[in-house]
Amino acid sequence: MKTVGIIGTGRVGSTLAQLAVAAGSSVVISNSRGPETLAGLITELGPNARAATPAESAAAGDLVVVSVPVRAYRDVPVAPLSGKTVIDTVNYDPELHGRIAELDDPTGPATTSEILQQHLPLSHVVKACNNIFFLTLGSLSRPTAAADRTALPIAGDDADAKGEAAAFLDALGYDSVDVGPLTEGWRYQPGTPAHRVYVGDSIHDAVPAGTDTVRTALAAAVRPSSMLGISAEERH
Repeated sequence: MKTVGIIGTGRVGSTLAQLAVAAGSSVVISNSRGPETLAGLITELGPNARAATPAESAAAGDLVVVSVPVRAYRDVPVAPLSGKTVIDTVNYDPELHGRIAELDDPTGPATTSEILQQHLPLSHVVKACNNIFFLTLGSLSRPTAAADRTALPIAGDDADAKGEAAAFLDALGYDSVDVGPLTEGWRYQPGTPAHRVYVGDSIHDAVPAGTDTVRTALAAAVRPSSMLGISAEERH
């Protein structure tokens, strides 16, 4: 992966930027407040990172990560992402971000990735990195074939895009488990076993989980009827 565009520089977006730079990629990062607000993060990331606008990040990335609050998904630029693989790391958190009518409708989309895909009809959205705490994401990275390598689930409607996402995760230090189409992404949303599969006694205790462990957690998922009863820890 030559260049990774990152739209959203919160905890997960910034962690992915750090892992991508460590893996040898260039990153072009952006947020809603403007490139000038990212000077500190750019200094931390080093010469292979630069700040830009969301549209510039989208245009520059060979692969693009979207890590914004779900309420802001309509602000993600459409045209520069045409034909590209877009990794959606977003979770729906009504307490923090307010309720989203599309996701509350039992007859509508079940995941943030589905509404993002509707917003980006010419892109290939893959749901990934939403079920792992940002500190855990930073600490469980391992070399390929390491005995304690962790796996992350991915879901998407395009096989090639999922392959590209899996290669990206591999470069970052993670195996992947293909869950199927975007509609199956609910299996590792907040409140499911796969959303806590890397957590020990507390959310700050990182526990490696290989492909078999993650598959077992995904299979045990029971689709939640509401986000209202989900704890802050489960939502991260």
